[in-house]
Amino acid sequence: MKYNRTFNFSAGPAMMPEPVLEEIRDEVLNYRGSGMSVMEMSHRSKVYQQIIDEAEADLRDLMGIPDNYKVLFIQGGATMQFAAVPWNLMKNGKAVYVETGAWSKKAIEEARKYGEVIVAASSKDKNYSYIPDCSNLDIPDDADYVYICENETIHGTTWSKLPDTKGKILVSDQSSMFLSKPCNVSDYGLIYAGVQKNVGPAGMVVVIIREDLIREDLDPKMPIYMRYDTHSKNGSMYNTPNTWAIYCCGKVFKYLKSIGGLEAMHKRNIEKAQVIYDFLDSSKMFKGTVEKESRSLMNIPFVTGDADLDAEVVAATKAAGYDNLKGHKSVGGLRASVYNAMPKEGAEALVDFLKKFEAEHSK
Repeated sequence: MKYNRTFNFSAGPAMMPEPVLEEIRDEVLNYRGSGMSVMEMSHRSKVYQQIIDEAEADLRDLMGIPDNYKVLFIQGGATMQFAAVPWNLMKNGKAVYVETGAWSKKAIEEARKYGEVIVAASSKDKNYSYIPDCSNLDIPDDADYVYICENETIHGTTWSKLPDTKGKILVSDQSSMFLSKPCNVSDYGLIYAGVQKNVGPAGMVVVIIREDLIREDLDPKMPIYMRYDTHSKNGSMYNTPNTWAIYCCGKVFKYLKSIGGLEAMHKRNIEKAQVIYDFLDSSKMFKGTVEKESRSLMNIPFVTGDADLDAEVVAATKAAGYDNLKGHKSVGGLRASVYNAMPKEGAEALVDFLKKFEAEHSK
């Protein structure tokens, strides 16, 4: 059966790979002879334990996660981690943050509730259109960690080179670029990612944390669900986890392995994004808003320079069947999010449409 599917350029929840959706569809009523859907299944059952175990094993294999790192599947999203990170990791009550856009800014505001936050670098001066030079940050000796948002979904910037943390723990919010390219996990103390952009349905975050950072000497008033040791000790099953999201993410992990892993995915993402960036660099009507060396492969914001014309383009793309191209309300313009599951054909179709729109409005 063929379905009428659109090219969905949403910043999240976003497209999932069609082969994965088809497999999920075929199992939704009766998972592998169990007589029930995964949505109905006890998380304490042997059948479900195999699902979560395979999901973790496949993710470890995909990313090459070292044995001294824990993989945690935690309900909620990245926003909850804005509080969980400082609450769990601030021993000295001090951390260094780099401000590169809306999401790192929100993380900074939240972290200030738990300790001193030093903003060591910022790109606010140019409306977050670039990643600042972080090769020589001023990092206090007693800082507990250095925090970055590795890909800013709203402003469309990404880190091409990680900051020099001068031996301090690096914490990264990878929500909008998770599994889009190879990652050396050992470079980080903690990685977290909301899964609704590149991996699965909304409602869960993956946390990858070095074991020695999982503390028990925490504020006794801290909610038990916010503690990383709670999830680590209980295999992500302290309470009923987001069983459906874990199941769907597990399918995506297997799919990524089947196409050649993160190296192959990265190649696809480069080729796909290049289609759009090449057009923006040659267009007289549309312009990208990010400096070239900081451009994201996942989120591509662009403008015409006229707010009314931007709105006209958004309306025209929606009418043509290309959905969710309106820029975030805080920045305006347009934005094409081209996560892992967006095929290159989607980027090509969008560019063809924009070329025609430009030609018709240039007459």
